[in-house]
Amino acid sequence: MRQLLAVLVAVAVLVGDGPSVQALEHSFVADAVQRVAPAVVRIDTERTVERQPFDPTLLDPLLRDLLGDPPAGPERERGQGSGVVIDAKGLVLTNAHVVDRVESVSVTLADGEQRDGRVVGTDPVTDLALVRLEGNQLPPRAPLGDSEAMQVGDWAIALGTPFGLERTVTLGIVSSLHRNINSLGFADKRLELIQTDAAINPGNSGGPLVNGDGQVIGINTLVRSGPGAGLGFAIPINLARRVADQLQQQGEVVHPYIGLQLVALTPRIARDHNKDPNALVQLPERSGALVQAVLPDGPAEKAGLRRGDLLITIDERDIPDPQALLEVVDAAAIDVPLPLKVLRAGRELTLSVKPEPLPGMA
Repeated sequence: MRQLLAVLVAVAVLVGDGPSVQALEHSFVADAVQRVAPAVVRIDTERTVERQPFDPTLLDPLLRDLLGDPPAGPERERGQGSGVVIDAKGLVLTNAHVVDRVESVSVTLADGEQRDGRVVGTDPVTDLALVRLEGNQLPPRAPLGDSEAMQVGDWAIALGTPFGLERTVTLGIVSSLHRNINSLGFADKRLELIQTDAAINPGNSGGPLVNGDGQVIGINTLVRSGPGAGLGFAIPINLARRVADQLQQQGEVVHPYIGLQLVALTPRIARDHNKDPNALVQLPERSGALVQAVLPDGPAEKAGLRRGDLLITIDERDIPDPQALLEVVDAAAIDVPLPLKVLRAGRELTLSVKPEPLPGMA
């Protein structure tokens, strides 16, 4: 009897010392996801596309008898992506390529309820778009962070609907900041991206990239395939906020441009070029943005810029590379002159260029 009592007491002590289910603590990832997940939505779209013409003479006669003539005319194309609610009025931020030229938008909320959506505006240059939710009792908005406060190595959490799998969460770190999208092969875009190793897959586009505190710091936009697969990229939320404000107020975003194709010049590149006996011109051995081409009828041509000019300052700011000039132009006002200093054939010239709206964006 004493032995049995001792065993029961020991069991009671062990059970009493064990952790209860309610006492278990969740990870910071679960806490961060809980803050943002109610604002993450799935976006389903439909649009009409013209079917590619098909030559019926190329179809085997036997198959033609069995299958009939190939269908002709337009067909419905379905697409899917993600989005995140950013304000109390039901505005959803997503990618422009998710809602590009669509005719209907259906938004599935985090609780499974489906709502109609209306595209407020898109900006192909930054690949951002706004969709407004229809109806009352709108979902909560996600807390937005400061993408400029991020550092390489910070936690990065991607939320969205990859491959149609709703409420999916992946974890990684911020692998790099200020990654120029042109280096990824997108010459028609103008932005710098957050690079992450958090898994981003088809269907994640438009969903939020979240920091460890549960704040949205980016909008997932693309993933690299082939060599280097596994690297994902997100649009910084600070840029997304500015674009969203313009889309809400004006329905479009005006991007200033001056009409130049530039390459970076450094003293080493210039020296190597100048050593070539077949070089047509001698380049100044200093850093700057070298004009490779001037677009016809653009602001730069009107200002007198020529191929071979080296841009060294714009609006009294040094130009160490083309990206520095692009940042100034992006922030400039339309039709307001920007003073330029250029080197041409060893002489320093002062010119003035008036940025114009990037054509073809309206």
